[in-house]
Amino acid sequence: MKILLLGSGGREHALGRAFVDDPDVTELHIAPGNPGLASIGTLHDIDPCDGESVLAVARAVGADLVVVGPEAPLVVGVADVLRAGGFDVFGPSAAAAVLEGSKAFAKEVMRDAGVPTADSRLCLTPEEAAAALDEFGASYVVKDDGLAAGKGVVVTDDREDALLHASICGRVVIEDFLDGPEASLFAICDGVNAVPLMPAQDFKRVGDDDEGPNTGGMGAYCPLPWAPEGLSDEVMSEVVQPVLQEMTRRGTPFVGLLYVGLALTTKGMRVIEFNVRFGDPETQAVLAMLKTPLAGVLRAAARGELASMPPLEWHDGAAVVVVSAAEGYPDEPRRGGRIVLPEDTPDAYVLHAGTALEEEELVAVGGRVLGTVGRGSDLPAARDAAYGHLARIDFADGFSRTDIGIPH
Repeated sequence: MKILLLGSGGREHALGRAFVDDPDVTELHIAPGNPGLASIGTLHDIDPCDGESVLAVARAVGADLVVVGPEAPLVVGVADVLRAGGFDVFGPSAAAAVLEGSKAFAKEVMRDAGVPTADSRLCLTPEEAAAALDEFGASYVVKDDGLAAGKGVVVTDDREDALLHASICGRVVIEDFLDGPEASLFAICDGVNAVPLMPAQDFKRVGDDDEGPNTGGMGAYCPLPWAPEGLSDEVMSEVVQPVLQEMTRRGTPFVGLLYVGLALTTKGMRVIEFNVRFGDPETQAVLAMLKTPLAGVLRAAARGELASMPPLEWHDGAAVVVVSAAEGYPDEPRRGGRIVLPEDTPDAYVLHAGTALEEEELVAVGGRVLGTVGRGSDLPAARDAAYGHLARIDFADGFSRTDIGIPH
């Protein structure tokens, strides 16, 4: 099987590793990729949001499956262009990708599908935002309605900070605060059927003990020893299947990865948000635990054939990923910092995100730069593997949280 993978982040490097370990994958092509992906596949320097350029590469390499990693190409309809060109695509249509492209639309779908979520208000003016903040009270939850690369959400007890974020975004969803621990569950969907992956927990705040602003994620771990028994089944029956049915009813079947962000509140499970692609950094931990070859599952989803697939198999133990971010992240990350990586080991390895080669040296070019993955017989062993490997990375301009993998 020849695979074309779109994207250039840590999520794509994790997917790429899964594909090259898959005996059914004969060629891996990535557009545009990063230095880590360059070591395992062939890079194509194109804009993944340019549907015609992607289609040309898919034709040139004879792709059997195109996997769209990031949200931006999905929202602008790259999957539609590829499907019209006759390719199997893992990723939703532009119409279905609005589940991530608009928080207000996602809330509307959840309402019509009967999915449990926080009460919310769509606000278009500062006056509407102020009224919604006063209605719900602190802690204030303000979400940019559109795509924001994981940094569009502010949760604060400071009303002025909440109002400022609303005014900067313009169009926001303000909602009731959800208490309790958070978890993420990915579901591979073929429009009708869905298969859950292992639940994970990520760490959104930039600093230890959940201090500082929200980020795209500073690390993650799985499985969740504290999660209620039957959590995956509950999410599939109360969230994923109703959403798939509602999307089909609307004439926009959902084919791809549905990411369900959850709060396990004192009143029960509530959905925080949907994404329409593999979430980062949870993907880096979850795929480290997956034993079943991934490519065949994704192609079955693209073809509407998930019902014929056997159950997924998982490795024993646990996985932890610790993100190394550039100094100044998430506000103004410092670019150009030199990076020297240790050799991978069977239990620990590094995934590239915001990296590039400049004069044959590896340097940081993004906010979240690396993901160090550790696997072990249990969560403490996986933490030790990840942090032990991280300690051998030379990245003077980088920083990481020290508490990833400690349940919160």
